Amino acid sequence: MYIGTYTEESNSNGIYTYHFNQENGTFELLSSATAANPSFVTLSPDGKRLYAVSEYNDGRQGAYSFDVSEDKVQLSNPIFLPTAPKDVLPRAGADPCHIVSDGKYVITANYTGGDISVFSLDAKGRLQPEVQNIAFEGKTPERVAHIHCIIPTPDKKYILATDLGNDRVYRFRYNKKARKNAEVLTAQRVAYEVSDGQGPRHLTFSKDGRFAYLINELGGECVVLSYRKGKLKEVQRIMADEGGGRGSADIHISPDGRFLYTSHRLKKDGIAIFAIDPEKGTLSKIGYQHTGIHPRNFAITPNGKYLLVACRDDNKIQVFERNEATGELIETPEEIEIDKPTCIVFGKSN
Repeated sequence: MYIGTYTEESNSNGIYTYHFNQENGTFELLSSATAANPSFVTLSPDGKRLYAVSEYNDGRQGAYSFDVSEDKVQLSNPIFLPTAPKDVLPRAGADPCHIVSDGKYVITANYTGGDISVFSLDAKGRLQPEVQNIAFEGKTPERVAHIHCIIPTPDKKYILATDLGNDRVYRFRYNKKARKNAEVLTAQRVAYEVSDGQGPRHLTFSKDGRFAYLINELGGECVVLSYRKGKLKEVQRIMADEGGGRGSADIHISPDGRFLYTSHRLKKDGIAIFAIDPEKGTLSKIGYQHTGIHPRNFAITPNGKYLLVACRDDNKIQVFERNEATGELIETPEEIEIDKPTCIVFGKSN
């Protein structure tokens, strides 16, 4: 697994590679790669490249690509590119906090910049210069866009972007085969609008692609949305946060598609646990697991047996065992000590 971190005011080197035994929960540090504030990382679909943001807002912001060795242990050949042209820095592209790739393009969500950066890739999947930058206006002069998450729809026809500042989810048509100098993301529209002040943060889709699940950072609610042919329609809103901390963060579904989890920070740090109705897609809250401080991101092992929580301000990753029948979490004595962990991604199996 690959772990992204904050390197500012920290002893972290950047990105760490671990072997995690998903049968018994033990782990081993394998290697590290130098990168500056790689707070969110992702793998290419074939697992041969790793991409990371460099989360800054002072002109140093950008994105990385690394080659992943055949044994998945080493990251090499780093390429760094800014998330916006130098003539419009520092705000444009500022604080990239989320990154996705389908092997053709890399797209970053830039929080403080309030924009999206689209990078092309070469034939080997290595990062090439930005080909499109989309900036968002505020609903009113007082409001500022804060783009927090980018996610492709299950049919791969669209890209969704959450705007925490404007309480919106945007939809773009995705032109994967765009010719040179043509726009990759087009036909921008508001796909869903949450109540003022909710602050949409992260999105994930059900395993069958019929439902999207949105966690609102500021309001603490989880929203269930039906998805069909590019259209989102609200099905349910249910409170996830139990502490009122206005710091809800991450959202993931178990590999079997039966349970949904959300993380919450700033007060009563923990993970909310929901059962998913397989037909209606609706949620029923079944538990809340306390964690270490500031669980910004978490990940579930591919076999569904463990859930790992990156506790940024406790400088550790907690390992919880999942009860696969009930969805509940059981704390284990295993902890990975690491400075300012912010993102966990499991490697692709051979």
